Amino acid sequence: MSNNYSKHTLLKSPTLFSNAEQASLYTAKQIAELILEKQKQGLPAVLGLATGNTPKKVYKELIRLHQYEGLSFHNVVSFNLDEYYPIGSENDQSYTYFMNQNLFSYIDIQPKNIHVPHTDSSPDQITQYCLDYESKIAGFGGIDLQLLGIGRNGHIGFNEPGSSFDSTTRLVNLDSITREDAITDFGTLNKVPHQAISIGIHTIIQAKKILLLALGERKSEIINEAINGEISIQVPASILQTMPQVEYVLDNEAARLI
Repeated sequence: MSNNYSKHTLLKSPTLFSNAEQASLYTAKQIAELILEKQKQGLPAVLGLATGNTPKKVYKELIRLHQYEGLSFHNVVSFNLDEYYPIGSENDQSYTYFMNQNLFSYIDIQPKNIHVPHTDSSPDQITQYCLDYESKIAGFGGIDLQLLGIGRNGHIGFNEPGSSFDSTTRLVNLDSITREDAITDFGTLNKVPHQAISIGIHTIIQAKKILLLALGERKSEIINEAINGEISIQVPASILQTMPQVEYVLDNEAARLI
């Protein structure tokens, strides 16, 4: 796959909502409908999940659907996009901790079906660990639905600017903008990890359905660039313009420049 693309006509108009709450409820509904459809078929629902502030309201609604409307997650297999390296899973800034606090502890997903990259591997074990993570995804037939946020630099997962569109799960160096945005979580810049494990762009775009959720004015500039700009590895999310299975779910503030 070449890393040079010309401008592509957007295949589908973004799905717009007046506020973050409505956009999140819609996104949760899409995920719930997939889970229910797969249950009817007697099949697993393989979800690619994201972390950060953007999906928190989505996960809150999924918890509500489980607790008050009987949505079961017994057939769900989850693969998280990424994790800082190195970080222990018990660290309150780890994505394992985040997912437990914001979703997994409140639903009936089977622990054996939860996959979040573990970053306790030594440097010489990382390559094999990443290959094994890819193999696990492939073993379930790939991702049925991938939930994405977008970084201010256009990253999806921790696929930073310059990431190849052919990339698969690997150890990555974090961009300065990504690290600066994490200061709020870690307290100071020197506590923010310099690296992470991330599912690659090629792996992401193999998902059968992709929902990119962007909320708030601070994402408006990069969303406009990702949707309307040139397709370039300098804006990793721009590759999604070429994918018919992608749906951009935006609130009005995020969509104000498109």
